[in-house]
Parts: sequence; C-alpha cells; structure tokens
Amino acid sequence: MSEIVLAGGLVMTVDGPVEADVKVVGENIVEIGRKVGRGDADVLDCSGCWVGPGLVDPHVHLREPGQEWKEDIASGSMAAAAGGFTAVVAMPNTEPAVDSGHIARFVADRGRAVGIVDVFPAGCVTAGREGGRLAHLDELWAAGVRVFTDDGPALFDGGVLRRAMEYLGDLGGVIAQHAEDAGLSGAGQIHEGEVSAALGLMGIPAAAEEVIVARDLAVVRLTGASYHVQHVSTEGTVELVRGAKADGLPATAEVTPHHLSFDHREVLGTDPAFKMYPPLRSPDDVKALRRAVADGTIDCIGTDHAPHAAHEKDVPFEEAPRGVIGLETAVGAVLGAVGLGPEELFDRMSVAPARIARLSDHGHLLERGGPASITVIDPHVEYVVDGFVSRSANSPFLGRSLTGAARHVLLRGRITLRDRKVEA
Repeated sequence: MSEIVLAGGLVMTVDGPVEADVKVVGENIVEIGRKVGRGDADVLDCSGCWVGPGLVDPHVHLREPGQEWKEDIASGSMAAAAGGFTAVVAMPNTEPAVDSGHIARFVADRGRAVGIVDVFPAGCVTAGREGGRLAHLDELWAAGVRVFTDDGPALFDGGVLRRAMEYLGDLGGVIAQHAEDAGLSGAGQIHEGEVSAALGLMGIPAAAEEVIVARDLAVVRLTGASYHVQHVSTEGTVELVRGAKADGLPATAEVTPHHLSFDHREVLGTDPAFKMYPPLRSPDDVKALRRAVADGTIDCIGTDHAPHAAHEKDVPFEEAPRGVIGLETAVGAVLGAVGLGPEELFDRMSVAPARIARLSDHGHLLERGGPASITVIDPHVEYVVDGFVSRSANSPFLGRSLTGAARHVLLRGRITLRDRKVEA
C-alpha cells in the first residue's frame, strides 16, 4: 500500500491550522504531527505552503458530450488537477443536454474512467434547457445528480421554478440559477455603462441579473428550497443575497475569479478574451464582490470554466462566444484579488462548494482517518501565465503575472499533481 508524507506545511485540520507533516497510507490520512515517520514513503515538500482539503469547483463546462473540440472530460480533468482541484461539478449545457439519467451517468462514468478528478454532473431543470416542461428530475436524482440548473438561459417561468423547487426541495437538492433576464439583456455584449457607450456596443444592465435573483428569492421564501446564485456580478445581487441570509433563507452564491479580478474597462481593447456573461461590471461592483467573498456573503468561488476553440474566439468582439477558462488560474487570481488567508481560501474553494453541491466525500478539513483528497497551495510562487493544460486558451489571464498556485494534489491518496505537473 502506497505511503506519502506531505512534509512541513501549514495544515488545515479540524482543530485549526498547525505546522505539521501529514502521512497518507492508501486512501486515508493516518497521522498528522511533527516529523512523522517517513521510512520508504514518497515525500512531497510542502515547506512554505498551505495544506488543506482538495479544492472543489461547483461550476465548470467540460463540453463532453457534443463539443469535444473545445474541451473534453479528460482534458478538463487535467486542467482541474493543474489548478489544484479534486472535484468539479460539470454543467449540463452539453449536446445533448444532461436532462435525463443516462446522460448524467455517461458524464460521471467518463469522469471515473479518466480518474484525475471526481466529476459530478449537474442536471437540467427543464427538458433540453428550453424552460418549459421539467426534465426527468427523478432519473437525474437516481443517477446521483444533486445540483440542477439550466445554466446559460435563466429559469424564467416562475411557475416552472416553483414546481422544480417543491420537488427538489423535498429530496434535498439545490437549484442553481444563471440569473439573466433575457428581455433586459437583449442583444447586449458588455456591461451597460460608460464603456459600452464609448464603444457603441449594446449594454447589459445590472438589473438584468438582479431582477431574476429578487424573483427567485421570493420563490425560495415560498417553497423553502435550497437556491444557489451562479457567477454573481453586481453589488445589487450581493445585497439581495446578504438580505436573504439575514432572513434565514437557504440561499448561497458563488463568484468567478475573473469577476473578482477585472472590471469593464478591460473591454476597451475589445479583446474577446474579456467577453463573458455575466459581463465584467463596474469598479464599484468589483469592490463589492471582493468584500462579499472576504466576509462570507458570497460563499464560494466557481470558475465558470468555459472553453472555446481558438477559431471561435479569434473573431470580432461582437461575434465571439461568451466565456473564458479559469481552472488553472483560479488560486492565483483569487489570492491576488482578495488576499484570503489559508483558512478562508480553503473554506471558499473547498469546504463551502462541497457543502453546497452535496459532495459528501470532499471538503473535509484534515484529520487522522479522514480522506486523503488534499491540495497543497504555494501562496508565494510567482509566474507568468504562458500556456494551459486545457484544450482551450481563452483566458483573460494569459500573459499576466500571478502569485499563488497549487504545488501538489492528492485524490484519495493518489498523486495527481506533483510540483505543479499533472500526473495522469
């Protein structure tokens, strides 16, 4: 049975951070302490690093089935491991959409076959993500799906949303919403403001996000179902979530690293790498997002990793698809934007997303006998983003300097990242 020692890091344990070694035998942690016995163990240097539960991304697009030229489960899993993740929740906007049990099982089975990270499929709320009749929610639940979303279009029909919440709320699932009022966003390309006016581009007002969240929270109050706001981008949404939590509603929220890092002024260069929905917002919105991550109003980080092939993005801004990749740059981007300490970082990027997505085997602070799915973060390493493991490279961080990255990753006691290199 394999033995691994993670040596000399600051370890996030159930009793708080401690300077210690972590010894892993097989799939479990067997010892945490000063100078644990090493013998013939594989020793990973963790000096100067933070050692905690494997990172969890609640919002990725792996494109398989149907759009494998952008990314597939194998390449996306490798990108996730490179970024420090041990589990990801794959969005259902594939071709075909994940609206029935057999498609969900296909995604999960492919993830297991690749075996680099745990891949958990999210399921559609409506058939074909068309907003009408409900998807096969019973089949999806039986296939292990716990997060339900039509990610891309918002669930616009309040009656459909209510029926879904009543059904899934009884089971214990969570509905995640891409909050965007299609009528208000219209043909918008970027945030509605001085930059859209300067460029002569149609804008998307902050209200397009906020009115959907406000409506949804009223339905949450009616049904009591768990509700998760995807990729929050505005100060108004932050305040809606803050108020819902103060009222005791079961509402949670995520934000992307790129919405924490950039504002709409980056779009002045019309680089399609900065085209995403929701769009980059105002500097005041960015400040509000950062404060909300720091104080916990926004529960977690979701990268919204959205790969596109080079030929798809290498077009005029107005014609480019929305979306950017984010798995491999997430740690450095978040640390640069918010400056979280080790306990807060592992909470926002492991413990909270695992809890929200109902991933019982992930997000556990380290303890003897606990699962050996572990990420080691080097908060000091400096580097220029010059390439990706992902099949796609549509990143706003390409060519930029970041500080902080995953050094090592273990998935159930197997090394998937060693010294920042993926071990497939």
